[in-house]
Amino acid sequence: MSDDTTQLGPIGEPVMGENGKLRWRPERRKNDPPGYDPEHKSTMADYGFPPVPSTVEWKTDPGRPVIEVDNLGIEFLRGRKRNLSLREIIFRGGSAHEKDTFWALRNLNFTVGRGEAVGLVGGNGGGKSTLLKMIAGTLLPDEGKATVREGVAPLIELTGGFIGELSARENVYLTAGLHGMAREEIDARFDDIVDFAGPQVRAGLDVPFRHFSSGMQVRLGFSVITCLDEPIILVDEVLAVGDAAFREKCYNRMENLLDQGRTLFLVSHSSADLLRFCTRGLYLNGGELVGDGPMDEIMDRYMSDLLGDGHQLPTPEEAVDRRLAREDAQIKRRLKREADRASAVSG
Repeated sequence: MSDDTTQLGPIGEPVMGENGKLRWRPERRKNDPPGYDPEHKSTMADYGFPPVPSTVEWKTDPGRPVIEVDNLGIEFLRGRKRNLSLREIIFRGGSAHEKDTFWALRNLNFTVGRGEAVGLVGGNGGGKSTLLKMIAGTLLPDEGKATVREGVAPLIELTGGFIGELSARENVYLTAGLHGMAREEIDARFDDIVDFAGPQVRAGLDVPFRHFSSGMQVRLGFSVITCLDEPIILVDEVLAVGDAAFREKCYNRMENLLDQGRTLFLVSHSSADLLRFCTRGLYLNGGELVGDGPMDEIMDRYMSDLLGDGHQLPTPEEAVDRRLAREDAQIKRRLKREADRASAVSG
C-alpha cells in the first residue's frame, strides 16, 4: 500500500499523487488505524458515475425500500403428504396423526433499497432459494410478508415457462410476453436477444426447443430474462452458465444492468461472483437471518462458520487492501463499459 497522503478526488476528477500515480479516491494514511477505510464507496454512483440511461420505470422514490421483508416465515411438511383414510374424513374431519413440519424460514426482517446489490449466503438447505421465490411471489409465506414495490426479472429457473414442442422463436415471444412485454417490444429486441444467446441458437430458431442442448436452452433463457425492463433482478446460481466466453458475456450483461441503477438480489456459492457484484451481504443459517453487513465481512463470517479453523480471516489491513483492490477492478471495468457505450453511440 502506498504512503501517498494526498486527498483524492472522485471518479472523473483524478488527482496526481506524490508517487506519480493517478488516484481515484482518498487513500489510507500512514497514521490511520488498521482497517480504516476512508469514504468507502458502495456503488458506482458514490464514485461520481451517474446511472446509465435506461427504459426502466421506477414506481418508488429514491431512498425508499423496494423490498421490505417483515417477520417472514414459511413452514413445510417433512416427507410426503399421507392420504387420509375414509374413517378419518367422516369421523375426524382430518388426519388423526400429528403433522411433522419444520420452519424453512422464520422471523426474517430486512429491507433492500433502490440500486442496492445484495448477496445471500448460507449452507445448503438454509432457505436461500426459498427466500428468493417468496420475494419473486412464487411461494406464499405462512407468517409475515414480503412487500416488493417494483417489477421483478427472475433469473431463478431460466427455462421455466419454455415449452419443448414450440420452436425457440415461439418460446422467445411466449416467455417475454408472459413477463409483460408487448409484441412490438419483443420485435424490437428480438435480434439482440438471439445475438446474445449465440450463433447456435440463431441457427436453430425454428427447431423445437426440446432439441436444444441444455447449454443452448439456458443461454436463451438468460438472454430473454435479462432483456426485461424490470427494476429488480433476482438471481439464483445461474451466472456461471455456458463456456468461459459466454460466462463473461453474462457478467458484462449483469454489470450493465447494475450500471442502470437496478437492484440486485443474488444467491450464490461463488465468493468471486458475490464479491464482484454485491456490496451488501445477508447470511442465512438454519432458516434465520444471522448476519447483515458489507459483503466481504459477511463472506468471511460464513466461511469461518463453515470451515472453522480451516478459514484464515484476513487482518484488518489485508481486508482493506482487498476491498480497495476490488474497487479498483470495478472502476476499471466500468470505465471500459463507458468507453464501449460511447463507441457504440458514435459508431
